[in-house]
Amino acid sequence: MDWSQFLIFAGVGLLAQLVDGALGMAYGLVSNAVLLALGLPPAVASATVHTAEVFTTGVSGGAHAFFGNVDWKTFRRLAIPGVVGGILGAWFLASVDGDVLKPFVYAYLLILGMVVLVRATGRTVSRHRVRHKGILGFCAGLLDAIGGGGWGPIATSTLLARGGDVRQTIGTVNAAEFVVTIAISSTLIFHMGVQHWPIVLGLLTGGVIAAPIAAWLVRHLPPRYVMVAVGCLIVGISLYQLGSYFLR
Repeated sequence: MDWSQFLIFAGVGLLAQLVDGALGMAYGLVSNAVLLALGLPPAVASATVHTAEVFTTGVSGGAHAFFGNVDWKTFRRLAIPGVVGGILGAWFLASVDGDVLKPFVYAYLLILGMVVLVRATGRTVSRHRVRHKGILGFCAGLLDAIGGGGWGPIATSTLLARGGDVRQTIGTVNAAEFVVTIAISSTLIFHMGVQHWPIVLGLLTGGVIAAPIAAWLVRHLPPRYVMVAVGCLIVGISLYQLGSYFLR
């Protein structure tokens, strides 16, 4: 791969991590969508993205911890079950085509995106916070491994929709993602090895550059603006993915 291609993937990684670190989601979805469009099989694309994410989520999680954006109690409740779900999802993806589950995942995300947008207007959709964060972490890890991305949209969207603090939610989900990503990438590499190292290098280079900037942004942006951006991002991604699935 020549330098022009490396810079393209570095740009993709930078944009994806900037969005992910500031909004708590979308690095895997953005990067995975590009790799799938280039013709990589879902399992290979997921392995490539998660290998790059080991580095980017490490930097992002560290930056959020430095800026005080992490609730460590919630971190543990999300990360440990997320690792279990991620390993099972990665094993499943290495054996079965995960595309069948995608429409159900994005239909769920579409509903959550709308709920987050309603909350951004100042209305409380539900007065109850998420009590079973372990179940949420497990499901998010499972679907993240199978779909090549989705930890942020599922975990962040659910916590925000049920009344979570914007800054703490985004920082905690980003930090927990680091642990889950290590589990997923290790499982996929064990099953099939790692391919396309130049793409991995490009994605993680851009992502590492963007991670501290994104963590600083989430500390200073007004919460309502962040929530509107989160809601619009989820709805847009969900509608696009559903349309692509049913119109192909």
